[in-house]
Amino acid sequence: MKKYIYSALIAVLCLSAFTSCEDMLKEDTFGKPTADEILSNEDNIVLMVAQAYADLKFVHDHWGYWGVNTLTADEGLCPTRAGGDWADGGYWKNLNTHNWNAYGEAFKCIWNRTVSGAVLCNNLLQTLADAQDNMAEATYKQYKGELEVLRSYYYYMLFDCFGRIPYMEDYSDRHEELLDPQITWVHLVACLENNAPNMVVVNDGNRASQLGRMTQGAAYTLLARLYLNAESFGVNPATVMNTTHTITYSNGDSQTRTPMSEIDKDLTGFTAISSSEDFYRNANRCCDKVIASGAYAIESNYFNNFLMFNEKSNENILVIVEDGSKDNERNVDKVKNKLQISFLTLHYAHQVLWPKMQDKPWNGFCARPDYLKIFNGHDCRGAGIGVEDDGTHNPHQWAWFVGPLYKQGSNDIIVDANKSCTADSLVILTPEITSDPSKPVTENSSLTEAIRTCGARMIKYQIDTAGTYRYCENDFVLFRYADVILMKAEAIARGAGSATGEYNAAVSAMKKRAFAYSANPESDFDAAYPDAFNGLSNDLTTGILAERGRELSWECARRRDLIRFGQFEKVQYVSGAGMNNTRRWFPIPYSVLQKSSIKEDGTPYWTQNEGY
Repeated sequence: MKKYIYSALIAVLCLSAFTSCEDMLKEDTFGKPTADEILSNEDNIVLMVAQAYADLKFVHDHWGYWGVNTLTADEGLCPTRAGGDWADGGYWKNLNTHNWNAYGEAFKCIWNRTVSGAVLCNNLLQTLADAQDNMAEATYKQYKGELEVLRSYYYYMLFDCFGRIPYMEDYSDRHEELLDPQITWVHLVACLENNAPNMVVVNDGNRASQLGRMTQGAAYTLLARLYLNAESFGVNPATVMNTTHTITYSNGDSQTRTPMSEIDKDLTGFTAISSSEDFYRNANRCCDKVIASGAYAIESNYFNNFLMFNEKSNENILVIVEDGSKDNERNVDKVKNKLQISFLTLHYAHQVLWPKMQDKPWNGFCARPDYLKIFNGHDCRGAGIGVEDDGTHNPHQWAWFVGPLYKQGSNDIIVDANKSCTADSLVILTPEITSDPSKPVTENSSLTEAIRTCGARMIKYQIDTAGTYRYCENDFVLFRYADVILMKAEAIARGAGSATGEYNAAVSAMKKRAFAYSANPESDFDAAYPDAFNGLSNDLTTGILAERGRELSWECARRRDLIRFGQFEKVQYVSGAGMNNTRRWFPIPYSVLQKSSIKEDGTPYWTQNEGY
């Protein structure tokens, strides 16, 4: 895949651009030259800013933000397979059932990598500010905005997981208390609102150079998510406009800020928040900004967004630019800077089907059985169940795989002699999760002794069957135009917006491609999902919530969607402590709390979230 300037730079910088987990609030200088040398021309500014993207490379790891969000939602599952595969001391099972604790390694990985990325953004912002007189004002504003929006995304992920976080907008080693969710929310919104209008707008001329970078489309998409989910974050519409926070700087100075009052007074269309409806009015405005930009369009083929060479997608707004080679491979804690989504989900025997694959898949992540029920059989985003049930002999592509794995050019089903699958060891993947019949039946035994062929496997990301790359070469999708259309649909359904011609055209395109294998795609879609773009049902199977699940599977959106609709505790297999809504926030990692500074009164600055 032809990668552009940021991907090449990040590949080099990933070798060094990491914060020590022993001191998350200090950054190395990466051996960079002086500010005057770096900032003597814009190319060097680009090189410097590119460093800040290095920690994004860890987002999609199964021990990172993507893995935790996927496995705790209804879209993902990682059962312990018969023989002990994926046991890991019950860690994955606890994510499946929402019975995790503060010792989970993934929580530490998420905290460390997002804080690392945010701190590096602040470091680079300070470098830019120090050298501001040496560059054109427009250049300074462009890269300052890019870094502040990227910092907001790092903090958004941390915030989405933990609620109470050490949000900072300056480069400092001070140890501040964890901010309440509403305070963090207003800081994020104010920062994005002020920067979004001045961000680069993607067009056909600059699309390649903006690949993987923060743009105006990414800023408004993130803003729409923040507004849409405001109340699920605990933001109170009655007080949010007047929320204040006192910042104490390293030199002892302090400043009291009311971030929402700092939003540019010339901002077009912003609705001051006095009621819940105002959150949705602002979400709708942000979606309209993306739509009106003309920068993005719904791809006619759903799978174009996930090809190995998907950089030409006009739908993808923000991606993590991937390099599937072995070069620059790094692990920090348990997370890796390489995309491994295909290996996580495919069965071991897929390497028999495609023997050129460089590594054997791991037979781990799959779909929860109830999740597959939200798909009509003709929906290409599902598994084609009841329409095409012949596995690798199916004539069409589907986003999920079930059925037999046939030997290439044969009607013989692959036999996995070393990894017993069924009584006769035939590799036939099923959507149901059933336990090994030779083992005693216990509570949740299907999650602790699951047959190795259980669970539908995610295959919407094109698989490198030729084995050209060690890891996945597909750029990993973080934001898509389809998500913007669905967020606007929800705002409209909540009475806070209206349809436009561009919106209606996008909805029609989404319907047609979802049922692309049907004789009458759009009408068949409407018959199958009549409330997909206008209903707010909370039953997980109809309305906008279900359509978001079908469209955005495994794209880091589902957990927060379920929380917003009040359905997070109703996910299949959730039990025990997981049925308490305190699980809507993850625990502050124990290793982080251990490092908390102590106040003069002897109490720690950082304390655990409620319920842990």
